Amino acid sequence: MQRRTFLAGAAALAAAPVFAADAIPIIDTHVHLLDPRRPQGVPWSGPRGQPPQIALPNTYRAQIGGTGITGAIVVEASPWIEDNLWILERAQSDPLFLGVVGSLDPSRADFGTFLERFSKHPLWRGIRYARVWTMEGGKQVLKPGMSDGLKLLAQTGQTLDMANPSFDLLRGALLAMDAAPNLRVVMDHMPSLDPTPLTQALYDSLIGELAQRPNFFIKLSQVMHKDAGNVTVTAPRARLDRLMRALGEDRVMFGGDLPNSVGTATIKQAVSHMQDYFAARPRLQAEKYFWRNSQAIYRWARRDAAQPG
Repeated sequence: MQRRTFLAGAAALAAAPVFAADAIPIIDTHVHLLDPRRPQGVPWSGPRGQPPQIALPNTYRAQIGGTGITGAIVVEASPWIEDNLWILERAQSDPLFLGVVGSLDPSRADFGTFLERFSKHPLWRGIRYARVWTMEGGKQVLKPGMSDGLKLLAQTGQTLDMANPSFDLLRGALLAMDAAPNLRVVMDHMPSLDPTPLTQALYDSLIGELAQRPNFFIKLSQVMHKDAGNVTVTAPRARLDRLMRALGEDRVMFGGDLPNSVGTATIKQAVSHMQDYFAARPRLQAEKYFWRNSQAIYRWARRDAAQPG
């Protein structure tokens, strides 16, 4: 009887949520900083249908109490080149922020000059750029000059973030990695691409092809997102399972997407939802998703004793 009781207790412990007793620290790999009060304004001020957002280190800190977030990566939301410096300065001011993914166009002739300039900053981790392609005769091909820029980026060991996911963007990611095989590509908000019955086969085919590229990574972010009708939906668990099976536990990361998530999901809701998802999985998988993979992919260094690693 005692043995059966012991075994039953052990089984219950193994099945318990991994977050119940020993919280896993979280690195938020997708935060935007912006301030529409600046004299020049901003090219983007937050999600459609919401008032202009003020997103600064102190406003972000106000949103993450009790979430377990101990660090964050800033992703540039402005295409203005000089705003890269503005973002770097804001991130540098608060040790919560571990890195910055800037915004540069790899096809520009001066890309190398700006990449060298911003790469001197210790928080610079790479760039976010989406439309690497153009259309020729109804076919997607890389923009002129893009191949050289992507190869230069790959040589630095920095990442190329891409968003927001679409079938064209997934094909664009493949083109980018064909041109620069060593380039590390991060697809932001992958669960927000909602395939229909008519596009499910295309979705599965592209995910399968991308999964064969070991330097392709995704953010399981925007799990709660707006659909084409501007209605908040949650990506089905089966879609998350599909992505986890295809990419594996070493190529997924958490992202909260503030302030773009305003009006869709709070940061606490995003964290809680993904904690529930990983509660049934081994603890190491959860650790990889919530912080370990971000360190391997973005190569950040601790700036605060509360941060893992």
